Amino acid sequence: MKNLKNIGLALLMMLSLVSCKQENKEVVAEEVKKEAVSEADLAKMQTASFTIDGMTCAMGCAKTIENKLAAQEGVGQAVVDFDTKIATVKFDAEKQSLESLTKTIEAVAGGDSYKVTESKKM
Repeated sequence: MKNLKNIGLALLMMLSLVSCKQENKEVVAEEVKKEAVSEADLAKMQTASFTIDGMTCAMGCAKTIENKLAAQEGVGQAVVDFDTKIATVKFDAEKQSLESLTKTIEAVAGGDSYKVTESKKM
């Protein structure tokens, strides 16, 4: 019985690690190079924060969401803090909105993993 518990625990840990690695591969494959945004341009952009449920790891989940947001047209900066479950995004309001950024977050990993529970402009 003890061996069965150990095997189950080992399988659960491997599954957790594999899921993060798979998402990490997506990030590398879909990474888009963007021109650097100047400090002046960032200062003109609006800032919003999004509370995200469903993240299970910093390197796979949070980094994947951060890269997807940063790759969007009109996004100057995106930072996802895994510990607080909050994404902070600086964006051009003429090209993006809270709704479009929410859809981007919720569409990551096939649309089944992440849910924005709160969004607000700062």
